[in-house]
Amino acid sequence: MKVKTPVADGRRAEFEELYARHSREVWALAYARWMDADLALDVAQEAFLRLWKHWEAGEEEIQNPRAWLVRVARNLAEDFAKSSFRRNGTMAPQQMNGVTSREPIPLDAMEKAEAFAAIRATLEELPPSDRDILTLRYALEYDATQIADLLGINATAVHMRLSRARQRLADRLTAKGNTAIP
Repeated sequence: MKVKTPVADGRRAEFEELYARHSREVWALAYARWMDADLALDVAQEAFLRLWKHWEAGEEEIQNPRAWLVRVARNLAEDFAKSSFRRNGTMAPQQMNGVTSREPIPLDAMEKAEAFAAIRATLEELPPSDRDILTLRYALEYDATQIADLLGINATAVHMRLSRARQRLADRLTAKGNTAIP
C-alpha cells in the first residue's frame, strides 16, 4: 500500500497544471540545444521530476515555477553537453572512430534550409526575366549554351544576364540582412 505524502495530495493538481502549461516550453528548450526529441523529452521529464522532489523535500517555496523549470532544463542540457564531451572526446560525434555521418549536422541543415527559404522568397521579388535565367542555370543546371538556345540569345548575353541577375539577388538579400548564403 502506497503512503501519500501531504505534498502529493495538496500539490498534484498544481503540478499537473504546471506540466500542462510549461512542458512544451521546457521540451523545446532542450530540443533547441540538442535537436534530439528523445533527449529533450528526457531533460523535460527530469526537470519536472526535480520540481516534484523539491516540493516533497519541503525546501523553500519556488516563487516562479516556470523560470525554475527553464533554468533546471537549461542546466540539465548543459550538463549533458559536458558529459557528452567527456564520453566522446574532442571530436564531434559524427566523426568518431574516423567514420563520418552521411547526414549533415542538424544545425547546418537548418541554416541551409533557412538560407534557401530566404533566397526563394527574394527570388519571387525579382523581375520574371531574372527569375527565369537564375532558375534555368541553378535549379535546372543548364549551361550557358543550353540557356542561350532556349532563350534565342548568344552565350555572352546569357553570362551578362546571369551576372546582373545574381547581383540584383545579392543586393536584395543583403538589404534584408541575409549575408551568409551557402
